[in-house]
Amino acid sequence: MGEARLERRLAAILAADVAGYSRLMERDEAGTFGRLKRLRQEVVEPVLARHGGRVVDLKGDGAIIEFGSAVEAVEAAVAVQQAMAEQDPDLPEEQRIRYRIGINLGDVIVEDGTIYGDGVNVAARIEALCEPGGVWLSRSVHNAVRGKLTLPLVPTGLHRLKNISEPVEMFRVALGPGGAAALPLPDKPSIAVLPFTNMSGDPEQDYFADGLVEDITTALSRVRSFFVIARNSSFTYKNRTVDVRQVSRELGVRYVLEGSIRKSGARVRIVGQLIDATTGHHVWADRFDGDLSDIFDLQDRITESVVGAVEPSIRLEEIRQARTKPTEYISAYDLYLRALPGFYRMTAEGFAEVRRLTNEALSIDPGFILAKALGAYIRSISVSQCWHEPDDSRVAIRMAREVLAEARDDPTSLRFAAQVLAYSAKDYETALGAIDRSLLLNGNSAQGHTGAGWVNAHAGRPLAAIEHFHRAMRLSPVDPEKGIALSGIGMSYLMLERYEEALDWGEKALREMPNYGSSHRVVIGGLVGLGRLEEAKLAAGRLMAAFPTYTLTLQRQINPWRDMAFAQRYLDALRVAGIPD
Repeated sequence: MGEARLERRLAAILAADVAGYSRLMERDEAGTFGRLKRLRQEVVEPVLARHGGRVVDLKGDGAIIEFGSAVEAVEAAVAVQQAMAEQDPDLPEEQRIRYRIGINLGDVIVEDGTIYGDGVNVAARIEALCEPGGVWLSRSVHNAVRGKLTLPLVPTGLHRLKNISEPVEMFRVALGPGGAAALPLPDKPSIAVLPFTNMSGDPEQDYFADGLVEDITTALSRVRSFFVIARNSSFTYKNRTVDVRQVSRELGVRYVLEGSIRKSGARVRIVGQLIDATTGHHVWADRFDGDLSDIFDLQDRITESVVGAVEPSIRLEEIRQARTKPTEYISAYDLYLRALPGFYRMTAEGFAEVRRLTNEALSIDPGFILAKALGAYIRSISVSQCWHEPDDSRVAIRMAREVLAEARDDPTSLRFAAQVLAYSAKDYETALGAIDRSLLLNGNSAQGHTGAGWVNAHAGRPLAAIEHFHRAMRLSPVDPEKGIALSGIGMSYLMLERYEEALDWGEKALREMPNYGSSHRVVIGGLVGLGRLEEAKLAAGRLMAAFPTYTLTLQRQINPWRDMAFAQRYLDALRVAGIPD
């Protein structure tokens, strides 16, 4: 009699194991075993059952699971990782159980319910390369699921695997931090403008490249048919090598604009390319050469090209509105660009640099409204941060009123002026009108919505403020200045006397931006409101260590709140916590 014919079939094989299993067992054998058993029963097994997965091999720290469909295998893997990311949130990260998952689609040999062959071996080798909490796929799986999943698949290149003769091309499922899914795409063309590469060979020219990118971002965001990610989120990718699909996933955009700038003497060359980041397809690319005196014209041409490539039906009038020139004096504009990094640093030294550079820009062109608006805002916020000079509030108010008289169509200038008038002048109605016009002109501005949040908070409208702050964080989800919006949400909940929520948002704000004074005060107000006075006193000590010149007298002088009952509660909480007079 001949040998029995082997059973073969095509299968999707998922290999999983626990990252750092030996370390976890050494630390706490019984606890790790118990948690792993619970997670298998409560998290993993229900997911496998929903997706038709069959466990063919189970060992202490991992498993081999067979699926009849590659799509089901990947969806199951993603569901497991997302569910695992939510487990045991109170444990330190190094003690949490995290799976690594690799998936391959291949021919397998079946015997007594167990499967063998290279199809299984490749899945196990892929899993060994995967990061904790991640999902990696072979090319065969990628081909089978392409176009059938909403999550981007990021190529990781060819990899040589032990005992596998040919290198295997692999892909990573683009899960967000902690296994979160990619942000959903908005219902209109969505764009992130990444920092352009400075090819000039002179690090001092970084400010020029950064400033031009900021201007392009602003110009695009004024086209209301677009959803444009704010500058602060885009600039978190500066000096990083990233795949545009990762950018798409993390920022929730379809299109990415990237490029380079080479400046030589009075000449500049700008190279740009627009990519559909969900597919990697190049939509548009172009090169622009010109003289620095024509820099605004170059910006206009780039903006027109991108608009035309992404949404040909956008009206020409909207393109024209993206062309406003801030000043005819290139040297003044150069100084404004140099000031921006100091503004974003949120330090006393950075603010002093902004003050100096905007003053110098205004000495060249007294009509440069954008520089005047930034100068006004810096003086106003310097008072809040205890970095001010004696006459700052009065000068800030005068400058802001001059800006409002001259800037009816520049959303950034209007935003700066509105915040100054609400905070320093307590002219709430004028401030609300100015910030509404700013958002009418540029509804895609994350900083505009943050400004609107604070103007509404100062004007005694906490619910409207909270809406604006949340909108700002959606437009700029990885913003280095997110702490300002988080603090604003906390302050709004203080106004609503919802102290648990205020404390939670204030603590989040402090973790994001520990040098932002408002966040400290939100935490103090929340703790006092909850009757946790000893913790409030410790929080007050941290505030005074960061801002040693801060006093109750200064807070009374500032008093930006229209709601006087809240203003008194705010002062009382600071006094109870031990802030000196």
